[in-house]
Amino acid sequence: MPETTIQPPIAKIIPHTLDKHGHIRTDNYFWLNDRENPEVIDYLNKENDYYNKATAHTKTFQNELFEEMKARIKEDDESVPYFYNGYYYITRFEKGKDYPIHARKKGSLEAPEEILFDCNEMAKGHSYFNLAGLSISEDNIWASFGIDTVSRRQYTIQIKNLITGEILPVKIENTTGGATWASDNKTLFYSRKDEVTLRADKIYKHKVGTPVSEDALVYFEKDDTFDVSIYKSKSKKYLIINSNSTMTTEYRIVLSATPDARFQVFQKRTRGLEYSVSHFGEHFYIVTNKDKATNFKLMKTPEALTAKENWQEVIPHREEVLLEDIDIFKDYLVVSERFNGLNTIRIMPWSGTGEYYLPFNSETYTAYTTTNLDFDTEILRYSFQSLATPSSVIDFNMRTQEKTVLKEQEVLGGKFDKNNYIEERIWATAQDGTQVPISMVYRKGIQKDGQNPLLLYAYGSYGVTMDCYFSTVRLSLLDRGFIYAIAHVRGGEDLGRQWYEDGKLLKKKNTFTDFIDCSQFLIDAKYTSARHLYAEGGSAGGLLMGAIVNMAPHLYHGIVAQVPFVDVVTTMLDDTIPLTTGEYDEWGNPNTKKYYNYMLSYSPYDNVLPQDYPAMYVSTGLHDSQVQYWEPAKWVAKLRVVKTDANPLYLDTNMKAGHGGASGRFEAIKEIAKEYSFLLDLEGIKR
Repeated sequence: MPETTIQPPIAKIIPHTLDKHGHIRTDNYFWLNDRENPEVIDYLNKENDYYNKATAHTKTFQNELFEEMKARIKEDDESVPYFYNGYYYITRFEKGKDYPIHARKKGSLEAPEEILFDCNEMAKGHSYFNLAGLSISEDNIWASFGIDTVSRRQYTIQIKNLITGEILPVKIENTTGGATWASDNKTLFYSRKDEVTLRADKIYKHKVGTPVSEDALVYFEKDDTFDVSIYKSKSKKYLIINSNSTMTTEYRIVLSATPDARFQVFQKRTRGLEYSVSHFGEHFYIVTNKDKATNFKLMKTPEALTAKENWQEVIPHREEVLLEDIDIFKDYLVVSERFNGLNTIRIMPWSGTGEYYLPFNSETYTAYTTTNLDFDTEILRYSFQSLATPSSVIDFNMRTQEKTVLKEQEVLGGKFDKNNYIEERIWATAQDGTQVPISMVYRKGIQKDGQNPLLLYAYGSYGVTMDCYFSTVRLSLLDRGFIYAIAHVRGGEDLGRQWYEDGKLLKKKNTFTDFIDCSQFLIDAKYTSARHLYAEGGSAGGLLMGAIVNMAPHLYHGIVAQVPFVDVVTTMLDDTIPLTTGEYDEWGNPNTKKYYNYMLSYSPYDNVLPQDYPAMYVSTGLHDSQVQYWEPAKWVAKLRVVKTDANPLYLDTNMKAGHGGASGRFEAIKEIAKEYSFLLDLEGIKR
């Protein structure tokens, strides 16, 4: 059926007045903010029906893309085993099955396999399933695990006896899924969420063999801008509670051997002071921004003297290098750093001599340390990949500097050769003169004639760095002539902490203008043209999509906005919505007039204009706890009646999923196939 004969649903208008700081807003679609209202569900279903009918001509192509993407995946794949506390742990998949199987082998890889959890069996009867937070007691008898079957990230923790195979009848509801065993092998600590806001605000402890009703509250985080979690130090000596907000942290510690003792504050919270702690020997090692160390530095302090006045510098602050993390081994300190936007891994022997960096030659790569649970070893495990190089897991001997590639991601089908692709990093000049890096990949033979379809991706919030990663599904675009590019815009931490600071709060618009300036640069450099440029972003990156189509719609032929955060002002004024209060240090608190006015000036929903917009595919999940479904629903409803073009506008709501989309590896690929078929259809590419 031709799309021109299919009429999109028009949401009814029920004006709702919002008054703040003497400023009146009228929200005609506020009524969509009620997932229990049958009319809301009916509207979402009508949008889905419209999307399905309007794109019916692409369904065969979608299926072909799905099969093509699926065929590149090694269906019976498994992780590289890692050794921990006497066992090798393995996660593997079986052919034709969506979910992983978690297993272990005692002492040797030749030992019989012990299946801990077969998620395929556990997922039966559920349209969504996720197992998270797997934690094994030190005596290897007990496993705690979290289950979410709704996709609102509210996990139910259960406990399994790994000797008998029995899952205890205890069910601990409304948790983050994560839990940590004390060294007594019977006390389990976990974090619980607020029922309404879903903020992780409480730490409890559970004793095996007792009812949940007897679980003791260990810590309650009263400040609603903080979340709490708990973990055990790599040395296994300490249990550590982390209270965390956007720009402030606080830790509490207790010996793991004495779980009923009182937790002690490590260093009391001071607004703006961020730190993280690791334990080694008789000291704690602290990555911190203390003393205006914007890019962080490494300090240490004796176990008994944890207040900041006792901290001593180990690695000083450097203006040009971001210190991201550390891994501690018996004879080595491994430091993960970032210089000029690129990962570096620094090996520092505790002996004080012979430090060096791992050599990486690309400019479009990602390298990071992975599972390094063993303390007394000279082997560092890390992963490497680039935009054109499949991911590999490498064991590196820090003493001999020999490396062993344990596994390289397989790309099945016999057609992939990384030598057929070119990777580039180029720099665009932003309107304030700042140089913004763009990483890209494309097939050899591309001509810079302005005719290439190009998909530009970015995120640009929370200090999240968008590293260059390999994707087998992306090949379906590259092999059809697309260029894929990542704009490393401000708001991420790609070029250091200041890069983040310059893209948040009252500087948030830098994120949007950086992306627009990168887009214009790619057009001017003839990589593409406005007729062939597409943009993609999700969640806070969906906010970016909403902003750029209001500010510069003429630059783009199509937009993919995944679970977009587009109703910024209304959401940030509603402190009952999950995440809101914890976001004040990222976006600002609109209860303060200057932040209200600034947010209002860019909030996509509040700035929809009577102008032409590019074609848009917008996706969301009914049970999303991060970005509520009604934000994209309201945005699309408003765009339908305000925009002046006839370009496609689709709202695709997964009525069974949340922020992360569908569960199961194959279902997730189907969602990507929808997005790619939308882009390829706009390009006139039919197969």
